[in-house]
Amino acid sequence: MTPDRAETIALQALTWIAADEELLPQLAGATGASLADARERMQDPVFLAGILEFLTMEDRWIRRFCDDQGLAYEEPMRALMALPGQQRSEWP
Repeated sequence: MTPDRAETIALQALTWIAADEELLPQLAGATGASLADARERMQDPVFLAGILEFLTMEDRWIRRFCDDQGLAYEEPMRALMALPGQQRSEWP
């Protein structure tokens, strides 16, 4: 997966989380970032990796997100691993 594709998936995840009344407060609590902070950092790959880390904490979130976006269930983790500082050899 390319870093550009990974960032696109992370931005999709951010948009999806922001539209969810249950998840948005949890994201804010987990990251300390407000929606305004998220808007300011949307181009920051490290912040986007944090969004994907949050999303991948719960299998049910991954399933809902991927079903809504038409993605394979492994795509969020692959995207996370493609972002700077996240590369790990066990995730091709």
